[in-house]
Amino acid sequence: MFPMTPIAVALALLICTGALAAPATPAMAPGSLVAQAQGLPAGFTEHFFEVPLAVRVELDQQLLGEALIVLSKDDRVTLLEFTDTQGSPVAAATRDTWQAILEQGIALGACTQSCPQQLVSAFYSLESSQLSIITQNVERDGTAPRFYELPVDGSRGLILNNQLNLNGGQSQDIGGRYGLQASSSLGNWTQMFNLQVARQSGDEEHLRHAIHELYTQRELEGRFLRLGHFTPNSDGLTRQLRTFGASPDTALGVMYGSSDSLAINSARPSVYPIYVTANRQAAVEIYRNGLLINTQAVAAGLQTLDTRPLPGGIYEVEVRMIEDGLTVGTTQELVYKPSNWRNVEDRWRYNVFAGRETKLFSNWDDQASGALTTGASVNYLLHPRVILGLSAREVREQLQYGGSIDWTLSNYSSVYANLYKTQDHGTGLDLQGLYTFGATNLVFSHNRSWLDTRDTFETLPDGTRLRRNTFVGEASNTALSVNHRVDEKNTLNVRMAYSEGNVEGAGLDLGWSRRDTLLGSDANWRFAVFDRPGSSATNEQRNRGVDITLSLALGSDGRQISGSVGTRTARDGGRDNNASVTVRQDLTDHVLQSVSATAITDTYGVGLSGMASFSTDSIGGDGFIQRSSFNDELTGGLNLNSTLVAGAGKMVLSNQYQGNGAGMIVDVETDLDDIAIRADDLNGGGTLLRPGRNYMPVSAYRSSSLSFDFEGNHPPAANIQPARSAYHLNKGGVDYRKVTVMKTVSVLGRLLDAHGTPLKGHQVINHASRGVSEVDGFFSMEMTTSAPTLEVRYQSQLLCRFRLDPNNTPAENDVLMIGDLRCTPDSLADATLQGATAG
Repeated sequence: MFPMTPIAVALALLICTGALAAPATPAMAPGSLVAQAQGLPAGFTEHFFEVPLAVRVELDQQLLGEALIVLSKDDRVTLLEFTDTQGSPVAAATRDTWQAILEQGIALGACTQSCPQQLVSAFYSLESSQLSIITQNVERDGTAPRFYELPVDGSRGLILNNQLNLNGGQSQDIGGRYGLQASSSLGNWTQMFNLQVARQSGDEEHLRHAIHELYTQRELEGRFLRLGHFTPNSDGLTRQLRTFGASPDTALGVMYGSSDSLAINSARPSVYPIYVTANRQAAVEIYRNGLLINTQAVAAGLQTLDTRPLPGGIYEVEVRMIEDGLTVGTTQELVYKPSNWRNVEDRWRYNVFAGRETKLFSNWDDQASGALTTGASVNYLLHPRVILGLSAREVREQLQYGGSIDWTLSNYSSVYANLYKTQDHGTGLDLQGLYTFGATNLVFSHNRSWLDTRDTFETLPDGTRLRRNTFVGEASNTALSVNHRVDEKNTLNVRMAYSEGNVEGAGLDLGWSRRDTLLGSDANWRFAVFDRPGSSATNEQRNRGVDITLSLALGSDGRQISGSVGTRTARDGGRDNNASVTVRQDLTDHVLQSVSATAITDTYGVGLSGMASFSTDSIGGDGFIQRSSFNDELTGGLNLNSTLVAGAGKMVLSNQYQGNGAGMIVDVETDLDDIAIRADDLNGGGTLLRPGRNYMPVSAYRSSSLSFDFEGNHPPAANIQPARSAYHLNKGGVDYRKVTVMKTVSVLGRLLDAHGTPLKGHQVINHASRGVSEVDGFFSMEMTTSAPTLEVRYQSQLLCRFRLDPNNTPAENDVLMIGDLRCTPDSLADATLQGATAG
């Protein structure tokens, strides 16, 4: 922080009267700094020029930020730093560009030559303490663009996700799956690859393999084009239509459709606000599926979170309250931001594909090959609350077609219906309804089908194909779920269901949940009563029982204990009284992330199980082992994942799973031990960086920036360069950044010329920061201990250099008192930077 003269604060108060009384000099422009300064009382002028001033900076009539600047009598302005940019609608990348321009200094008034970023004029108002910058874009249409622009020069990169899943037991063969998913970028085209190798217990062929994706895709404004080997799906639709029959197998061809990948989603709040209560000033971290998506500072008391930056959709998040660096509370909340499609000028969503059914590196005998396959799916926005859908496609020489309607009846209720049919296979119907009133949610669902599923497979998102339960005939399932939030601590839920077909009969589940405090720790109670149709696991007897569960978080060290008691129907149809206890421990700064152990006792004996999750720099995963109380048999499983990232001539192996976005390789160089840096993406999300090479997933298509800061509430005396870095990547692209963390020390000194006269308004620059000398020549700033050099500039002209010795310089309260520094031109002649004289 730069020191401010108290007199500078009073300038705006005096200018209103002084400026009116002072006559303008004819030779001066009316808005020049000298003309404005003539209205100041005697003796105030020296506190106006060449000293730090706190001002408001506007770019094209929009707030760019609060800043410290230096004004000179030749009508030039130089930026020292932005002190506050909150509330600015200007993109961070644009601010970074103007920060670099203003740090070099610009002339006030109209720009006539070498105008950066289409600069037209710059003006400083002493009365309002505001710097106004006008460019050629000031009068252009302010309508927000609908789509993100792709990187001008495209991007390059390769991201390889490796997943290995193993499972087995004493009496069963080891099964498993290896998946290799790759994405890359060449220019503005994205390439996708998906290889799956699997072995399932009981298969005659012990090892199955197939390549499900090998294609290239180009995103356009509102559309996409795909070429290659792919699985036809419903990409591009706002509402997915359901079909059944043989899942679409891979095809070699082309696919074209609508796309929202480049669409800019306007920030809007969640329909239902999220409330938090802090005992004192705190921070809130919001996690989705274990990944941090947003963090906010909150004041003491009851308040709502700002949900506008959160992604659209309907999903659950975990909200953590952080006070003084400790997690003092965790709650589960619902974000309700449905992607309502309301643009009546763009009523269609669609995709079409055509190709030939093919197999690539596949030994699945029942996979279709050789036949032509075509299809089309459309959504039509009939009304902002009504979306119609239609789908038709030919798969394995069978025609599949269907229609749907998605009708939002009001802000509290909606209905979705889907009717579909597959030639020579069957007909299906889906009906879903949602109604909300007050603190109560009702969800109704009914599906009915007349089908033959003996030749039906399901393709998972990772490409794995599974055979569904076979059934011939009519099947239906009807369910009504009621969830009622009694108060902030108690929730009731009821689910009633009736099934015909594979499962026959009615079922009822009643539950009560309560969040409370027990023994000074957060506690969650769960009471459930159930009566469900019988199955082979209960000897076809109805499964009736009661379950009571208590989960307790013990202190703030990440330890949890939970226990349950209950009764259910046993395998032979009798009673199975059971109880269990689980202890879980979360670990920090350790290869093991968490461990847990469970003991179960029931009618058959005692069962044991253990789980652990782990993470290293290059690999992550979890595993478990169980001993059955029924037959003492041991079973276990292991899940491993690792990501290889290459781009910008760099490569890294990371434990972080990368979805369909882009990536950033970050090297952290530091002269400090055990330092932790936090990298936050302005598009949401963050990653903890350690010294050495790191990997960070970032958003594709969106021009954004990464912000680097120290982790925790007590940052060390060090400087991060750069503090922020902009990026713009295509999907699958990978870029590289180098971050340097340098140990710093505060210095205080006075700048003099060769005759001992104080030099004011001179910039003193170091690798870590920059300062400016006051009227009396004094300055203060941060300086790196590894490069203790100071450079003095005035109006962009280099005047002198100094090299200091921190070990032989007196210090007071961790501030180096470097005394008087005489700035003489001969200091520039010494290549070792030791020619300056200090007095």
